[in-house]
Amino acid sequence: MARGLIITTSGNDKPDLPPHIEFRQAGHPIPDNRSFEAGHRLLTFLKESPPQVEYLFLISGGTSALVEAPAQGIAREEIIKLNRWLLGSGLDIRTTNAIRKAVSSIKGGGLLNRIRDHHTTALYISDVRGDHIADIGSGPLGPVESLPLPPLPVWVSTLITKATPSAPMVADGQIDRTIIASVGDAITGAAAETERRALKAFIREQRLQGEAEQAGADLAKQLLEAPPGIHIWGGETVVQLPPNPGRGGRNQSLALAAAIELDGDHDITLLAAGTDGKDGPGNAAGAIIDGGTIARGRAAGHDAKQALTHADAGTFLEASDDLLCTGPTGTNVTDVVIALKSSAYARF
Repeated sequence: MARGLIITTSGNDKPDLPPHIEFRQAGHPIPDNRSFEAGHRLLTFLKESPPQVEYLFLISGGTSALVEAPAQGIAREEIIKLNRWLLGSGLDIRTTNAIRKAVSSIKGGGLLNRIRDHHTTALYISDVRGDHIADIGSGPLGPVESLPLPPLPVWVSTLITKATPSAPMVADGQIDRTIIASVGDAITGAAAETERRALKAFIREQRLQGEAEQAGADLAKQLLEAPPGIHIWGGETVVQLPPNPGRGGRNQSLALAAAIELDGDHDITLLAAGTDGKDGPGNAAGAIIDGGTIARGRAAGHDAKQALTHADAGTFLEASDDLLCTGPTGTNVTDVVIALKSSAYARF
């Protein structure tokens, strides 16, 4: 009989499953003890599998936190501390995942030795720029590659050096890797729905990247000069957190920065959200802002620029009643920004 193991985030309720399918919840975006227990269970699950069975994996965004097994010489607490730092470091996802791989026995092809001669099909839901398979979920099934690291804090470099390298990672069986969903699908779907509603859609080729505050300001300036319609971007920005950050993730920071540029302009409404329904700490997926956002927040006693400085966009956007809360969506293909320039309601 086929057996299965599902590992997902806490927000996803347990579905009605047959008894031979195990279900586990684990921490995200920071790994917790459940993530380490899930990693141990995954390794045991593979070890217990009969010879010659075929494996089917579904690896999505979030896997880096959900499933973890530290490299020899690395403690769980060190992994948690490292991931907390990485989330606020401002490093791009490729560099972030390269650091995660260096201290893990699962990531960066760490499962290849575990599947050995089993035929394996790996399906991927991509949450990384360029849909680079080695970066999705930090690449537990490879392909194995190395990436030069930038200068890092001494304690991070020391931690990487302390990790005992794994044995050479080899899979003797065939691995078929296929991306089945990505942010491109989300963008295309949003554009199709826009056209179905007889509105003009503009898919912006420029992917979201870089620092969230700057990206939000840049997108707002582009919208002020753009033609009427629905403008759609996809990708992922970063936020470099101060020592004592407030509330809100990268999409809330992007949205608030855009709101500053659009203050008083009532022709544009902008949504910035994580496709998984979560954006940083708290329950918000992101925010929907317009030309009145700054005035509403100011009337509630908040300062937008100060909120951005303290990585506290969520507090401001809650006061302005602009937070977007969707709950878990069941997928993760990074972030989307969808902006309406209001005269798009005219038929094209």
